Amino acid sequence: MPSSPRLRFDGWIAGIGTASGTRVVVGHWTRSPFGPFSDVMLERADGHRALFSPTWETADFITGTYTFDDVQVTPVRVNVVGPIWAVEAASLGLRLTVGRRGLPGFVLRAVPGALAAWPAWTVVTDPAARLWLGARTRGAAVDGRREWYGARDLSPVISATAVNEGRVLGPLAPFEPPVRFGFGSMPRRPCVVRVTTTVGLEQEAEAEEVLRAGERQGS
Repeated sequence: MPSSPRLRFDGWIAGIGTASGTRVVVGHWTRSPFGPFSDVMLERADGHRALFSPTWETADFITGTYTFDDVQVTPVRVNVVGPIWAVEAASLGLRLTVGRRGLPGFVLRAVPGALAAWPAWTVVTDPAARLWLGARTRGAAVDGRREWYGARDLSPVISATAVNEGRVLGPLAPFEPPVRFGFGSMPRRPCVVRVTTTVGLEQEAEAEEVLRAGERQGS
């Protein structure tokens, strides 16, 4: 039986909690089927889940993998200068300061990149991530899709300021409770993770349509 089509996204994921209870996940992708792009996922304390995505093609793909109450197609700007991340997306403004990597980051960097990005490697990493970080590296998404997170590096976020819809979200806080976009995949402690994400699709035709959408976006 042939395996399901798989698509890869290489880049970084930043995840933070705030004192207001809002949790924010920033995806900053340098390579993907859509070319380079960034997106933001946000869940408020009341459970409202929002997606900020730069194009309809990326929004359609992300909403085929995760679940949201609100989707906004809007420019998403991520500017990384040294340890500082500056993120802008519609009503959201976010500034992160990344600290020096600790032991988890050094351990992840010691794994060869090809092995770390191999989905089967998550059989080893998922139990360890659940135990030590409160995160997962493999799981089921919506519409029969599956995901594998190949973490390649990890650094803590040591400070953050965030404003959404004119409201200051408060100082940095643990990433709790887990977000409900899909399966919980971020560590409890705010961090930035260098990652290769693999998404398994059920149908070959769906993969072809995603690739065509990426070609249209790049043209």
